[in-house]
Amino acid sequence: MSSTVKRVPIPKNGVDYRGKIVLAPMVRSGELPSRLLALHYGADLVWGPETVDKSMIGTVKRFNPITSTIDFTRLPSNGSRLYHPVQKESLIYRLHPTRERGRLIFQIGTSSPTHAVEAAKLVAPDVAGIDVNAGCPKSFSTSGGMGAALLQTPELLASILEALVKDVGQVWEIGISVKIRLLETAEKTEVLVRRLCKTGITGLTVHCRTTPMRPRERAIRGQLKMIAGICREEGVACLMNGDVKNRDEALALVHEFGADGAMIATAAESNPSCFRTKEEGGLLPWRTVTREYVKTALEVQNRWGNTKFLLQQLMPGKVEQFRRIMGSKGYIEACEILGLESLFERAQEVDQQIGISAHLDSAIEKVKTKNKSARAAGGQMAKESFDFNSESPLSGRGVGVTSALAV
Repeated sequence: MSSTVKRVPIPKNGVDYRGKIVLAPMVRSGELPSRLLALHYGADLVWGPETVDKSMIGTVKRFNPITSTIDFTRLPSNGSRLYHPVQKESLIYRLHPTRERGRLIFQIGTSSPTHAVEAAKLVAPDVAGIDVNAGCPKSFSTSGGMGAALLQTPELLASILEALVKDVGQVWEIGISVKIRLLETAEKTEVLVRRLCKTGITGLTVHCRTTPMRPRERAIRGQLKMIAGICREEGVACLMNGDVKNRDEALALVHEFGADGAMIATAAESNPSCFRTKEEGGLLPWRTVTREYVKTALEVQNRWGNTKFLLQQLMPGKVEQFRRIMGSKGYIEACEILGLESLFERAQEVDQQIGISAHLDSAIEKVKTKNKSARAAGGQMAKESFDFNSESPLSGRGVGVTSALAV
């Protein structure tokens, strides 16, 4: 007689991490257009960037009719609290209620059970799960006792998870999970994982590096089978993270080490089509991916600074367009550089709506000149300057919100 496999029940509005290849939480690279692009190319779930509890507490939830998103905003902490009809609010978090429905995990940075619950309650109705960041080694997180610092205070971490399970997970019927790093020894890691699996969480992700290790250092997987085994005993889904390059490799590693799924981080930052299998065509050319990214960023009016940063991650550093994008000042200019004539009109609208239209006149004049030249040469509007069907892989390398409605 075969024994029954133990599983922590998945809440009605939650999601089972088993069998999933997902987008890892990344600062800057985990904003809405990056998440939507990952889903477009086949990611099963997406993690948002770590959002600190205190930054969410006090936000106002609004539906934005222009972008069809749900925005969490607040007045700048150093600004006037008095009402002013044109005062801009800071955008803290933005999600898409339909395109991300059932597939978005909100990652929280916290060192307090009380603050964690207060912040998580705000977003719980709109996400499939809450994940606690107990793995970020950067000082902006650890200096406040958050991130990887929680690995040194396991009882505090456990109390945060227990509070979230009781006061958020059970109330909104979503899963609570945690993302950790390896400890100094397998024995210490084992003790930690066993304790965390007793808190009622539905999932645990292990980044296969210790806290002092940097991304350039190769991930170490010697403890992974042990961690996956403990999670299996306790009925908790186990995801692995660290040096996972694409879906095919992720599936092979999951099988080899007994994990339930895997996260992809830097590879997805460079080319989110890594979520496609080889049978589906594998990695797409960077030109194709950048076009889809700009289109998506325009749809949700992403902050230009974030879009510019991501474009530089998606493009080979040796191409001329990379250098020009580094100096660009807005969407219309970026579309001119990348030859995205079909997006010019929308780019102009978005630049004006997000308040970066100072550069528009010169950029628009370049577009007009290009189109006049094209008509003179061929009687047609300028064609996009890239061949988006090219099969060259990505191998060459190197907020203001004023018009949303409260809900």
